Amino acid sequence: MRRKFPIKVAAIMRSPWIISLLAALLISSCTGIGPSTIERDRFEYSSAIAESWKEMMLLNIIKLRYGDTPIFLEVGSVVNQYILERELQAIAGFRSGDLIGDGLELGGKGKYSDRPTITYSPLVGEKFYKSLLTPIPPHALFLLIQSGWNADFLLRVCLTAINDLHNSSERRLYTHEADEGFEELLELLTEMQRSGGLGSRLVERQGEKTIIFFRQNLNDEVKNNSERIGELLGLDPAASEFRLVYGSTAADNREIAMLTRSMIDIIAELSQFIQVPDRHVRENRASPGVIDKAASYEEIRSRVFIKSAPSKPDDHFLAVKYRDHWFYIEDTDYRSKRMFSFLLFLLSLAEGGGEGLTPVLTLPTG
Repeated sequence: MRRKFPIKVAAIMRSPWIISLLAALLISSCTGIGPSTIERDRFEYSSAIAESWKEMMLLNIIKLRYGDTPIFLEVGSVVNQYILERELQAIAGFRSGDLIGDGLELGGKGKYSDRPTITYSPLVGEKFYKSLLTPIPPHALFLLIQSGWNADFLLRVCLTAINDLHNSSERRLYTHEADEGFEELLELLTEMQRSGGLGSRLVERQGEKTIIFFRQNLNDEVKNNSERIGELLGLDPAASEFRLVYGSTAADNREIAMLTRSMIDIIAELSQFIQVPDRHVRENRASPGVIDKAASYEEIRSRVFIKSAPSKPDDHFLAVKYRDHWFYIEDTDYRSKRMFSFLLFLLSLAEGGGEGLTPVLTLPTG
């Protein structure tokens, strides 16, 4: 854009502010815009990526309830390029034979470009296997418990079985109640954790993970709980070190076998607690689920309650539209929000910690 301002040079000489303005414009044209964009772009892009991951996770949970195929699309890279060009022109014209200029021509032009380049890649092949099909590493669960995560919460969500004690399942083809011993085990582990008696550390010896329990200076109640945990798991009461392996059945009384769930297993379990419209269930578009099933407080806190409505709710933590309904998590449902956020953490944990898992098939004989 160019504009002409016929101004007498003599008038300019009497108006030094115009010369100052020109100098300021020339100096500002050398100022970069890069540093000022870092704070804005870094947080805005991170927030946008986080929101898109949450929406994609919620949508895939809903899809599993409807028998649909879950698809995860990750953001590979974000490259943003800014271009700012500014130009200022000042031209004085003179009449032939005169020393006094006829006028001054001022002109300026600018160009600003914002060119983000974002790459997406679907989770397929090895990435899909690592992120969604790889079970949560057993040693990672113990490390999380040791760092303060609630034992009942973690094991109820991430475990299928431990030393042949099976967790409950609400999936349509595998629906069954938890073993009585499993529920008792979770209660005892939680009590041990709250009393500070659940001390352990992990060491690696000859490629095997070994968990070491510390039972020194225990009061009678904690000692009794510890002994009962050993009985439920069938552990050697004289041992303090146990091999930690992936599986449902221990090879001997010095082994803890944990059959952990993969991310696809976890979200399939959580999908059973979606409040699906009754019409969709009647028309056999979605499985019935167990949203109204009575449960203990500990079972409830390990679920994500996802509701549905014909229109988008105003007060929601997260909402996505699928088919003709909106599915959402209420912003006032703190437990569901916490559990849902934990899912994204588990997704990263499953992708990065699955090396060395070797499933073992044990066939009963006799």
